[in-house]
Amino acid sequence: METEMLHDKHGAIDYCEQGKGPTIVFVPGSWATRSAWCNVTEALESRFRIVTTSLPGYGGTRESRTAADCSIDRSSETVEAVIRRAGGPVHLVGHSYGALVCLDLALCGLVPLMSLTLIEPVAFGLLRQAGEFSLHEQFATTRDDYLRSFDAGEREAARQIVDLLGGPRHFASLPRGLQEQIISKTPSHIFDLRSGFDPKMALLRNILLPTRIVRGERTSPTLHRCADILSCAMANASLHTIGGAGHFMTATHSTELAEHVTDQVIKTESLAWADLSFASPFGIPCRNPT
Repeated sequence: METEMLHDKHGAIDYCEQGKGPTIVFVPGSWATRSAWCNVTEALESRFRIVTTSLPGYGGTRESRTAADCSIDRSSETVEAVIRRAGGPVHLVGHSYGALVCLDLALCGLVPLMSLTLIEPVAFGLLRQAGEFSLHEQFATTRDDYLRSFDAGEREAARQIVDLLGGPRHFASLPRGLQEQIISKTPSHIFDLRSGFDPKMALLRNILLPTRIVRGERTSPTLHRCADILSCAMANASLHTIGGAGHFMTATHSTELAEHVTDQVIKTESLAWADLSFASPFGIPCRNPT
C-alpha cells in the first residue's frame, strides 16, 4: 500500500493506492474519509488497482472552501488531482455527496473516465425537476431546519440530516465516537450541502459512460426516488437495489457493494473501450483546469 499527500493549488490531498489491474478511484461521501472504503476494497480481493482519497475538509485533505466559495468545483478539483496522479482512464465509484462529485467530473470532462458507480447519490434537485414536489419539500424543510439550527449554534444540528438519510433516530443509534466525528465535521458538511450542484436532466443525458446506480432497499423515499430519476435521466445507466441496505451501506453491505463494483468494472473493461477512455462525450467546459 502506498500512502502520500498530494498538493494542488488548494493544499494537501489524501492519496492512497494499492494493487494492480484496472484503476478504480473511490470517492467518499460527507463526514467520511478514504478509510470508509476499507471493507469494500478488502472484499475486492486484489483484482484491481485501488485508489482512495478524502474530499475537502475530511481526513488529511485541506478544507479550502469558504462560505463565499463552496462550489462543488473545489471537491471535483480534489478528485481531478487524484486521477491525474493515478494516471490513465479510471473507473469512478462515489457514495452520497461523493456520487455527485463523480457526476460533476463526468460532465466537465477534464480527466479520462471509463465508468461510474454511483451509490445512494444525494441528487435531491432532481426531485424538483421531475415534479416530485412533495418529496423535494421533505428534503428542503429538513435542510433549512438543519441550517437554521447550525447557525443558531445547536451542537447536534447534524442529527436532523443524518436522520433524513439514515432513517428515524439513526444519529442516536450511532456510537458516541462517530456522533462526535459527525458533529466536528458539520461545518464541512454545510459546505457540501451548499455546493449548488443541480444539473439539468437534459445535460445528464450527455453522459455516455457506463453507469451503475446503486440504492438501498431500506433507504428513504426521497433517496429511493432520486435514484429512479437519475437512472432514467442518464443515457447509459442501470439501477440496482441492495436488499436490506440503507443509505450508509458502505459500512453495512461491503460485500454486496464490492460485487457491484467488480461487475461494473469487468463488464466495462470487456467492451474494450480502453482506447476511447471517455473524458466526456462532448467535453463540456465548466471549470478552468489551471
